[in-house]
Amino acid sequence: MSAPPVSDPRLLGREVLRIAFDEATIRQRVVEMGAEITAAYPEGDLLVLGLLKGSFVFLADLVRQIHRPLHVDFLVASSYGTDTVSSGNVRLVYDPETELAGQHILLVEDIVDSGRTLQKLADTLRVRNPASIGICALLHKHIAEHLSHPVRFVGFDAPHEFLVGYGLDHAENFRHLPYVASLK
Repeated sequence: MSAPPVSDPRLLGREVLRIAFDEATIRQRVVEMGAEITAAYPEGDLLVLGLLKGSFVFLADLVRQIHRPLHVDFLVASSYGTDTVSSGNVRLVYDPETELAGQHILLVEDIVDSGRTLQKLADTLRVRNPASIGICALLHKHIAEHLSHPVRFVGFDAPHEFLVGYGLDHAENFRHLPYVASLK
């Protein structure tokens, strides 16, 4: 017997299969991740780089839970368009002007799927001589075969479904949902 479809007026009339991670569960895990990151970076300049657009909700909640000085900037990369699978063609649309040399960089992503976007971005950032590059993701599908930069901080292991909500979208819809759901 399958679960009944989720009823939420914010779904724009679309059905989701299920709520994968509810609001309270996400909130608690973000608090825990903030503590983990605070402990991992006790000193030095920390630059938190959010991958727009998907990471913006997670990043906003996360940086408020990191209890140490930090700076925030953003990157914009595109590989999905309106599809539900990555095209494999990663384009860097916005590149931060922040000085990266000597800084500890924490690259914040909403979900690690194929890993192509993260791989390209980490390679691009590495040539700018940061002190270190760490990757933080709310969700990790553990299917990235060619990711040579390990994901250091993971919120949740993600099911192999197309997920929306809490910043994740499909064709720019559903980012505003306070939970992560599996799109039907």
